[in-house]
Amino acid sequence: MRATRGTRRTLLGILEGRVKLGEEHHSPRAMNPKGDKPKSKISASRKLSLKMLLLTRACEDLEREKQDREEEKVRYLGDKLPPLQLSGLSLDDLQKLCKQLHEKIDVVDEERYDCEHKVVKHNKDIHELKLKVQDLGGKFKKPALRKVRVSADEMMRALLGSKHKGSMDLRANLKSVKKEDVKQDKVLTSEVGDWRKNVEAMSGMEGRKKMFDTAGGAQ
Repeated sequence: MRATRGTRRTLLGILEGRVKLGEEHHSPRAMNPKGDKPKSKISASRKLSLKMLLLTRACEDLEREKQDREEEKVRYLGDKLPPLQLSGLSLDDLQKLCKQLHEKIDVVDEERYDCEHKVVKHNKDIHELKLKVQDLGGKFKKPALRKVRVSADEMMRALLGSKHKGSMDLRANLKSVKKEDVKQDKVLTSEVGDWRKNVEAMSGMEGRKKMFDTAGGAQ
C-alpha cells in the first residue's frame, strides 16, 4: 500500500508538472511570436516621483561635496598658514620671520609650477590618446576615384546652384569668320609681303629706267 501510495504521488506530481508545462506552452505569451514587451508595473506618476527624488538626492550630494571641499581648503590653509604671533618681537626677529615667509613662498611657487607643468603634460597626453582612439575607430578605405568630364556650366551650376544664370560656353562667344573674309586677309597678307620685293626692284638704275618706261608708256 505504501508503494502504491508513493507511486500515485509521483504520478500526480508528474501530471501536475505536465499540466503546468502545458499551460505555459499554451499561454498567450508563448503564442505571441513577436515577443511584445511586457507592460511596466510602475506608473508614469511613480516614475516622475522617482526621478524627482533622484534629482533632489543628487543636488544634496553636490552641495555636501562643495561644503566638504570648502572645509578641506580652510583646514589646509590653516595648517600651511598658521596665525602670525608678532607681539613682543624685536626688529631682528621680524626680519627673520620675513625671510622664512619668503622662503616658504618660493617653495610653494616651485610646487605650483611643477603642478601646472604636470597638468599641461597630462592634458597633452589625453589629447594624443583621443587622437589615437579616433584614428583606430575611423579607419576607412579611400574609394577609387574616376575621371569625369565636366563642362564649365555644369561646374558653376554645381557650385552656385540656382544663382548661376549665365552661360560659360566659350565657343559660342567666339566671333564667327566667313570664307570671304579669310580670302581678303590672304590677299592683304600677300600684298604686304610683296612690297619689299617691289622696293628692291625699283631701287638703282634699273628701277629708275623702269619708272621712266612706265611713265612714257602712260603718256
